[in-house]
Amino acid sequence: MNKLPQEKLESKLSNCKYIFVVGGVISGVGKGITASSIGLIMQSRGYRVTSIKIDPYINVDAGTMNPTEHGEVFVLDDGDECDQDMGNYERFLGTDLYRTNYMTTGRVYQEVIRKERNLEYKGKNVEVVPDVPLEVIHRIKEATRITGSEVTIIEIGGTVGEYQNVLFLEAARMLKTKHPADVAFVLVSYLPVPSTLGEMKTKPTQYASRTLNSAGVQADIIIARGATSLDKKRKEKIALFCNVPDENVISAPDVKSIYDIPLNFEKDKMGETLEKVLSLPKRVADLSDWKKFVSKTKNGKEKVKIAVVGKYFDSGDFVLSDVYISILEALKFSCYKIGVGVEIACVNSKDFESKKIKLSMLKDFDGIIVPGGFGESGIEGIISAIGYARENNIPYFGLCYGMQLMVIEYARNVLGLKDANTREINPNSKNLVIDIMEEQKAKIENKNMGASMRLGAYKALLSKGTVAQKAYGTNIISERHRHRYEVNNAYRGALEKAGLVFSGLSPDGKLCEIAELPSDKHSFFLGTQFHPEFKARPLSPHPLFTAFIKACKVNKKK
Repeated sequence: MNKLPQEKLESKLSNCKYIFVVGGVISGVGKGITASSIGLIMQSRGYRVTSIKIDPYINVDAGTMNPTEHGEVFVLDDGDECDQDMGNYERFLGTDLYRTNYMTTGRVYQEVIRKERNLEYKGKNVEVVPDVPLEVIHRIKEATRITGSEVTIIEIGGTVGEYQNVLFLEAARMLKTKHPADVAFVLVSYLPVPSTLGEMKTKPTQYASRTLNSAGVQADIIIARGATSLDKKRKEKIALFCNVPDENVISAPDVKSIYDIPLNFEKDKMGETLEKVLSLPKRVADLSDWKKFVSKTKNGKEKVKIAVVGKYFDSGDFVLSDVYISILEALKFSCYKIGVGVEIACVNSKDFESKKIKLSMLKDFDGIIVPGGFGESGIEGIISAIGYARENNIPYFGLCYGMQLMVIEYARNVLGLKDANTREINPNSKNLVIDIMEEQKAKIENKNMGASMRLGAYKALLSKGTVAQKAYGTNIISERHRHRYEVNNAYRGALEKAGLVFSGLSPDGKLCEIAELPSDKHSFFLGTQFHPEFKARPLSPHPLFTAFIKACKVNKKK
């Protein structure tokens, strides 16, 4: 291995502590929630905290990834399209993150090559090691600098032992070697209980720990994920064979709510253990607000039933709800706020088209949500569901594509434009009520598709007295977007004359951001061109989701 150029690493890390979270045995073991929980625990002790996600994909960002394979694409205020774990970080920490908090293999290599082409390496040979790990370290430190963080948590995607993340582990090793008191490693590993044996097995975790050792890294803390709590015997076994103290093995059994996890970690003294590992002074945690929130998740005997009608639920023989994870969580936050429980059903719109299920099944729900999406499949099923909600006075909330399809349904069945459509699906339609944004035309023609949509936070002006304005309690809002198509202004007058209200517009008045029916015409019929779910937080639910849930509660009583 090449010797690390000492001048590449600063002698100090600006007094910041770095916590790397890695996973063992299986994917989906809970690294993201672990990283989020650790962030909240350190934040509760008064530290400024930020979180970074490393995805070992060649993709430059998550925007080009298929949601049924990768899950939801989360969008930040600055327009970065990233992994859904970034949403977890924002929700747990209650803060906004930036594109510097997200990196992929593609993004790292892209920057190394850019620097090489720009002679920033001053004629030196550019090699995978150490230059790629050094770029990773630079990005970690840059995110720390921008956010002013005292504790930075870095989640490395994938599972230890995979080729894809070895360079990120090498970067972490470099930091640990240079600053041993400032870097900690948390291994999240799964402990299976084979049904034929009925015994929790520690051997896979032992192998995961040794595989991590082979990358030059020793775990400081091991999170033992499993169906049940870890018993004393297995805790001692993991400690012995994985080279950690007994108290550094923390049990993480399955729980009903992910929001219980930080409190469970604190019961096992996670915060104290991290303070010890990182040579930090002992501080008292204040999780009182979080505890109040968690207590609300236990309440709500009365439940509202919500149908999320989407097109990305099918993944083989399984339902993939992670595609819409921010929406599902936003619904829960608003339900907890007003004291009701929630029962969410993921309804595949393609099943309406195939007649596998009847449209009339929607009458059993107190509200209907249609999330964002792209493309033609399942669209007619969604449009029929929107029509059912409008005609039967069922509260409806459409997000992004859900608003566009709401406008199409209204144009077809109220205006009588039977061929009304979006250019995205049928460019030959005579009535393109949804059309491509002007600045997007050249991008599509030139196949400039990556990170080229209307992305990130934009302001909108709300009309006084509308459903949206009353929900927000303000006339100016800022929300996150991810789209190429918009309501065609040529049809705005006709749609408004037919009763549809465009209650939110861009500051220049050219873009329709919110469409709705007045409250005297419908219980709740509203769509947003933006994604309000991206700004919903446990301690500050989104006002539109709360207004929707209130309407669903009223509808239930009816």
